[in-house]
Amino acid sequence: MSLGTNDVEKRWHDPRAQRAATVYAVVIVALAAAAFAIYAVVDRNNVWWAVSAPAVLFLGALGAFAKTYRDWQRNRTWPIWQGAGWFLATLALLALGIPAMGANG
Repeated sequence: MSLGTNDVEKRWHDPRAQRAATVYAVVIVALAAAAFAIYAVVDRNNVWWAVSAPAVLFLGALGAFAKTYRDWQRNRTWPIWQGAGWFLATLALLALGIPAMGANG
């Protein structure tokens, strides 16, 4: 990022940050999928396993937002990590239906 680029411009280009954020999001989604698979296969009435998938996604979103803040402080390409954080936060909200399945089961 050049010194003349401000936060509202759309000329962000950082392939390494893009790759890192993508790998991070994929790993978090894979961990949440594994937690959901354990819930679905092992014990569908266990609320702790039902809560684990949304919890993993939410904690992953918090981690991405923390990375966003650190990158913003250091004048790095922070919007990439913010996008990863919002993606994981959205998935966490969608996954909140899983504990409802455990409570009704």
